[in-house]
Amino acid sequence: MKIAQVAPLFESVPPKTYGGTERVVHFLTEELIRQGHEVVLYASADSRTSAELRPVVPQSLRLSGQAQDNFTGQLLQLAAVARAAHSFDVIHFHTDFLHFPLCRHIAVPQVSTMHGRLDLPELKMIFAEFSDMPVISISNDQRRPLPGARWSSTVYNGMPEQLYDFQPQQGKYLAFLGRISPEKGPEEAINIALRTGLPLRMAAKVDAADREYFEQRIRPLLREPNIEFLGEIDDRGKNELLGGALALLFPVSWPEPFGLAMVEALACGTPVIAYQRGSVPEVMLHGHTGYIVDNQDQAVSALSDIERIDRRACRRHFEENFSARKMADGYLAAYRLLIEGSAANSSSASPEWNRTSHAAITAAGASRA
Repeated sequence: MKIAQVAPLFESVPPKTYGGTERVVHFLTEELIRQGHEVVLYASADSRTSAELRPVVPQSLRLSGQAQDNFTGQLLQLAAVARAAHSFDVIHFHTDFLHFPLCRHIAVPQVSTMHGRLDLPELKMIFAEFSDMPVISISNDQRRPLPGARWSSTVYNGMPEQLYDFQPQQGKYLAFLGRISPEKGPEEAINIALRTGLPLRMAAKVDAADREYFEQRIRPLLREPNIEFLGEIDDRGKNELLGGALALLFPVSWPEPFGLAMVEALACGTPVIAYQRGSVPEVMLHGHTGYIVDNQDQAVSALSDIERIDRRACRRHFEENFSARKMADGYLAAYRLLIEGSAANSSSASPEWNRTSHAAITAAGASRA
C-alpha cells in the first residue's frame, strides 16, 4: 500500500524534545514501513525518517521562530499533497481540518486523525459543514463534543516496544511530564508532592502562550525543597526520569484527548496517578496500572498504596494495548475500509471540479516550488 502521511509543521518528525502528534506520526510511519508499506512523509526538512520525505519548510516552525506563521507552510504543504494525490492509495492527515475543503474534491481515499481537544465552540460549525470528512479519534471520549462527525474508528496512540526500558524496581521520587499549562496540572502535581513529602522531578515544555503562567504561578513553587524542574528532555531523558520514578503524576483538568505521558510511564513499568478526565479511564486500569482519582486528597491517599501496583502489569498493559504495531494495525484496518468504500465516496465529488481545480492547485504549488 502506498500511503501519504501529512504531519504538522510546528515540530520536526520526530520532535527534538517535546511534541505529541509528531512523535505519533513518526512511530506510525516507521511501523508501516517495517510492515512493508511504502510511505511518503510530508513534514519539515529537519525531520528524520525511513520514509520518502517531501518537505515544504526548511525547519520546524517552532525551532525556526516562525510558529506564528503557520498558514503559509500549511498551504504549500496542501498544494504538494494535491499534486501527488493520484499516486497514493490513501492519504492520512494529522493537521486538524484546514485540508477539508480540498479533500472534499480529491477522489483519493483520505482520513484525518484528530489529535487535539474537540470541545471548542467553533468546531461544531466546522464539523457540521464537513460532516462528510472521515475522521479518526484517539480515544472514545474525545468524540463526545462532536457526535455528528463522520467517525471512522478510534485508534489509540502507540510507541515502539523497545523505545523505553522496563524498570522492575520502584524509585523514591514522583515525576511530572508534559507541558507547563493550567490544564496539565503542574500546580496540582507540586502540591501533591509537597503534601506527601516525596521529591518531584518535572520535565516540561513552556510555550510562549504559557510563559506568564509559568513565571507567576509555577516558578515561585520551584523554590520549595525537593521540587526540581528539568525543562524539556528527549527520549533518553524520559527513559531515565520515568523508569526511576515511584509514580507519574497526571493531574489534568481538561478533557485529555489521549495522554501519551501515561503510556510512556507504563512502558517503563511505572504506575500513574491520574485525574479522571477525558481519555484517562481508557488508558489506565484503576488498581492495576495505578489509580484514577478526582482530587488532591485522593491522589495523596492513592500514593500511600502505590507499592501495591505490579510494575510488570504496567509494562504488560502497555505492550498489549499501546504498541506501535497495534496502532499501525488499527490504522491499516481503517485505510482498507476507506479504500473499499472509495468508489461510492468518489461518485459524490464533481468530476469537473477535479479536472479544473486540481490542475489550478497543482499549477499554484509548482509556481512556488
